[in-house]
Amino acid sequence: MTIRITKRVRDAIAKDKKVMYTSTREHYPFVVDRGAGDYAWDIAGNRYIDFSSFISTYNLGVNGTAEVRHAVKSQVDKLMHAAFLDYYAELPVRFAENILSMMPRGFGRVFFSNSGTEANEDAIKLARLFTKRSYIIGFYGGFHGRSLGSLGLTATSTAHREHFGPFPSVVHALYPYTYRCPFGTDDPEECSKACIDHIERNILGKEYSPKEVAAIFVEPVQGEGGYIVPPRSFIKELRRIADENDILLVADEVQSGYMRTGKFLAMENFGVTADIYTMAKAIGGGFPVGVTVGKSSLGDTPPGSHAGTFGGNLVAMAAGNAALGHLKRNRRKLESMVKERNRYIMKRLNRMKEAYEIVGDVRGLGLMLAVEFVKSKRTKTPAVKERDAILEGCFNNGLLALPCGASTARIIPPITMSMANIRKGMDILDDSIRKTCR
Repeated sequence: MTIRITKRVRDAIAKDKKVMYTSTREHYPFVVDRGAGDYAWDIAGNRYIDFSSFISTYNLGVNGTAEVRHAVKSQVDKLMHAAFLDYYAELPVRFAENILSMMPRGFGRVFFSNSGTEANEDAIKLARLFTKRSYIIGFYGGFHGRSLGSLGLTATSTAHREHFGPFPSVVHALYPYTYRCPFGTDDPEECSKACIDHIERNILGKEYSPKEVAAIFVEPVQGEGGYIVPPRSFIKELRRIADENDILLVADEVQSGYMRTGKFLAMENFGVTADIYTMAKAIGGGFPVGVTVGKSSLGDTPPGSHAGTFGGNLVAMAAGNAALGHLKRNRRKLESMVKERNRYIMKRLNRMKEAYEIVGDVRGLGLMLAVEFVKSKRTKTPAVKERDAILEGCFNNGLLALPCGASTARIIPPITMSMANIRKGMDILDDSIRKTCR
């Protein structure tokens, strides 16, 4: 397959660089035009298999389902914005009820915003309001957004934080990145225990009194930090610490939620329930929606304490409601599809790990998977340039994939992707790794 980089593509990128503030666009020249199902097309007419789900947003296929598109078109003709912070509307309430039907028992309050960053900002405020405490524990490698409060929680790269402080009262703990355990052990359970001990002995024992800590914010699977899956014991121990000290446990499910790991909530994989959940990305069916969900027992917010102009936007609510309706009707089928695709991809990744010195680690849950590239398996030195070359090679052969962590590539196709395209995508990835290793 030959990807054509036309003058139109080059011009679009040149204009972007001239008028837009620099963001995080990838090195390869993908200028999107349209998408459907397993595929995305650029403005030159090149077709790509999508292993990015546009950053885990199109979990049900690129450009959403037919039901989503129909719901959006119908709502646009009726009313787009309802000023839901001032007026009542049925559609956002119906969407909230549908979300609550997917949550563990005991959850009864929802707040709508426009992004994962906002959802986490909302959770920070709720945690402080409900506990009357100030401090929050986050984790190194965690990514919760780029607005000031959520950025205080984010600790993935200094590039995110430089010149933006000081930040709200957050202390960062060590996350059990078992491939590179900060305590030097190769045993996942020992790594988990050491990280928990550090929280109890140092953070809560020497730095902040547990009586002043409002919440522990955790990604069940760290996303931008490298798709790090902690041992099951780690999440359970966080729940214990929270319970023993009347601290709220907040689960950031912005990237890991909505069936991405094979469960509606990634926390289900660990047998743990949080007190507050944040979601975004896929939950909007392709539209900007952030959701913060809390336990009924936490109570309600005082009038005027929190609101947002576009939270509960009717078009976004229509999209989210239609997508969630599709998910609920097909839940068992989708769970089965995630399991089948996970087995196949992990089998292929483990073969690559055996075959290539550059493949240091493969990991993930469901269809939130990753491969970490290293200079050598002995040193584990991150192979950043090689990872970038591999992703560019994938792009040049019709596969979209994204980086994360220092030298990791993530594999997050739509959970509805056909097995045929899963196989093709893995063939392209394997071929790109092989060529880069030559």
